[in-house]
Amino acid sequence: MTLWGRHSGAVALIALVGLILDQASKLWFLYGFDLGANGPVTVAPFLDFVLVWNRGISYGLFQQHSEIGRWILAGFTVVAAVFIWVWAAGTTRKITLLALSLLLAGAIGNGIDRLVFGAVVDFVHFHVGSFSWYVFNLADVWIVAGAVGLLYDWLTDRGPDAAK
Repeated sequence: MTLWGRHSGAVALIALVGLILDQASKLWFLYGFDLGANGPVTVAPFLDFVLVWNRGISYGLFQQHSEIGRWILAGFTVVAAVFIWVWAAGTTRKITLLALSLLLAGAIGNGIDRLVFGAVVDFVHFHVGSFSWYVFNLADVWIVAGAVGLLYDWLTDRGPDAAK
């Protein structure tokens, strides 16, 4: 298990920038704009800013309304962040490095919300007609982008076994 690798500084920097953008946007919508009192806000016919407290994980799955549930999800976040960090520390592919950095930023960003507020702050709502996408935040964007990056990396990996 490697805790620091050749590209760990880059992973830390990318994750830190993503984390700062995520937390700054959440804090601004909570306290600068006071979305709870002033929202929802229609930005476009397909986009609103609304305040939703997500007590679960992605797509609102595994909602937790007890303190023990909250701490189990927080503990899972810590374990996931350590796993992602160790994986990133050992990677040599740039796309994997970027994808894992984004996953790390998203996991930590939503983990901070869970620890500080007891729930994740979500505020972006896409919808078209009667179709409504879930409400999300920048950490969720980083997580999805990271997952897509890992999938792309896996599908395009042309390592030594590719010729077989």
